[in-house]
Amino acid sequence: MASNFGLKSLAILAMTLAICVQGSLGGITCENLNKDTCAFAVSSSGKRCVLEKYVKRSGEEAYVCRTSEIEADKVTDWVESDHCIEACGLDRKSLGISSDSLLDSGFTRKLCSTQCYNGCLNIIDLYFNLAAGEGVFLPKLCEAQRGDARREMAEIRSSGLVAPGPVSGVNHFKYTVAPAVAPSSA
Repeated sequence: MASNFGLKSLAILAMTLAICVQGSLGGITCENLNKDTCAFAVSSSGKRCVLEKYVKRSGEEAYVCRTSEIEADKVTDWVESDHCIEACGLDRKSLGISSDSLLDSGFTRKLCSTQCYNGCLNIIDLYFNLAAGEGVFLPKLCEAQRGDARREMAEIRSSGLVAPGPVSGVNHFKYTVAPAVAPSSA
């Protein structure tokens, strides 16, 4: 009985200590990261960190890490590994967060590679959401990357909507537009 009480006390003490240490150490705060760890990091609050560049009055360029308003879906307290940065074709000194890189087929090829897609979930989560903002489903983009990448790039450039090509025998006057009628007050 005494040993059972001792084990419970030890477990409670260990949990309390763990909570206190976590509270005192805190988590990742974007503003405390340097330019070599900022890009693709996620703060303890789940917000993505973004690297920004500014010019000092002296004319010298400087970098600052800030917390963005973009939330990571399933990641907190995360600094991306060098392995994933390389596997996914990214650069540690990337400024801001943008979907523009999805237009680069070389980048998309690396992003969709097995090493990146299956092993770097933080990066895939980010680019999944960036692609969705452009009206593109990342798994479909990666599937197309293995096939016809040009067509998929055209879909991204047009925000996911591609005009149908000409079809012979189409009657262009088949559809007419009716005038809008104001609602009656009856």
